[in-house]
Amino acid sequence: MSHIALEQEESDWLSGKSGQAKQLAMRLVLRAAEIMGAESLIPIGFAHLDACFYTGQAHVDFAQFLLDHRARFAVPTWTNVGLVSLEDPTLRPEAHGPEMVQGAKRLMQIYALLGAKPVWTCAPYQLPGRPKFGDHIVAGESNAVSFYNAVLGARTNKYGDYLDVACAMIGKAPRAGLHLDHHRTGEVHFETAPVPEDFKRKRIFHHLLGYHIGKRAGQRIPVISGLPRECSEDDLKAISAAVAASGGVEMWHGVGVTPEAPDLDRAFGGKKPSEREQVTAGNLLTAHRELCTGRDGPLAMVALGTPHFSLAEFAELTPLLAGRSVRAGLRFYISTSRMVRDLAQAKGWIDVLERAGATIVVDTCTYYSPAVRGAKGRVMTNAAKWAYYAPGLLGVETIFGSLEECVESAVRGEVWRDPELWSALA
Repeated sequence: MSHIALEQEESDWLSGKSGQAKQLAMRLVLRAAEIMGAESLIPIGFAHLDACFYTGQAHVDFAQFLLDHRARFAVPTWTNVGLVSLEDPTLRPEAHGPEMVQGAKRLMQIYALLGAKPVWTCAPYQLPGRPKFGDHIVAGESNAVSFYNAVLGARTNKYGDYLDVACAMIGKAPRAGLHLDHHRTGEVHFETAPVPEDFKRKRIFHHLLGYHIGKRAGQRIPVISGLPRECSEDDLKAISAAVAASGGVEMWHGVGVTPEAPDLDRAFGGKKPSEREQVTAGNLLTAHRELCTGRDGPLAMVALGTPHFSLAEFAELTPLLAGRSVRAGLRFYISTSRMVRDLAQAKGWIDVLERAGATIVVDTCTYYSPAVRGAKGRVMTNAAKWAYYAPGLLGVETIFGSLEECVESAVRGEVWRDPELWSALA
């Protein structure tokens, strides 16, 4: 690794002068830097960890080693969701897998002891203290990586488990990839002019668009033109989550909408796109069909909040369910962070939703939880990411629709389609 220039402090970490935990972290980061072709490391100011999600004993052993050697994070470090909810053990009963549940709980406890802020959310950008434009950070959760890069203009690659922790331990990352200006410019152009303007102002448009573009772009950086200038952060969250799920996109640009794309020329860094594609109403209808793996009919469950529901989304949902009741026997789950849940509770919204029959899930995600105790058969969601992953993870049939369609379907107990919504694409 002699080609990687190290500062004296970094050399000391590598030699073990600051302890075995820092030494291990430095070795991991340097190995990654070598693979990525970095010539040096770059300071970071924030980390969002994915390694707190339990997938086996190795995760616990790694974190316990750091704790045993008195490691602490060098930068503000927040946690992604866990495999379990520390607030609601019924979501993954210990009796259904004692070793897994105990390991997941222990892992989450260790990262809190190491100094991570226990926010347990896949949408950390919804919380106060988030990174700012130009900040170099480390993140591993796919939708957060995409949102941080595209919407906030912070800079991160997608850092896998252990590497994210190692970077947070030393406060540095390889100077490579999306940390560098010339790797952040667009590669392929998606024009949305053919899509009716009325439909573009619907939240579901952004989910469908992101899913379609992710499939087409793969891991390339897409540039999207024709987005409404008044896009909300929840609209941009929908795109970020969907492009990352269906295609592995870590960075995208919305012309006139995202901070590094004030115009088409600057989005591409003065270069010509390698490919241009017009997104049509037909493309979005195809995306909708692909996200619906089941036929319309009676529902077992509705799942909202992938990524986690925002306070603005709670504001939209509450009047739709106020004074109504979810059909008896149907499960209605809303995943969110503790902080957003508490803010919604302070406004009285959670009480309204729970009286209607909704269950609020924190710390984890419904498509990881067998608690989705009614998750057999047909499940409806307003999140393209949930619709994309759930069939493989839960073995359910998915129905994808708008928030309004999900609510009305939950009340009726069967899938309802909004004819006015879909007539815009006819």
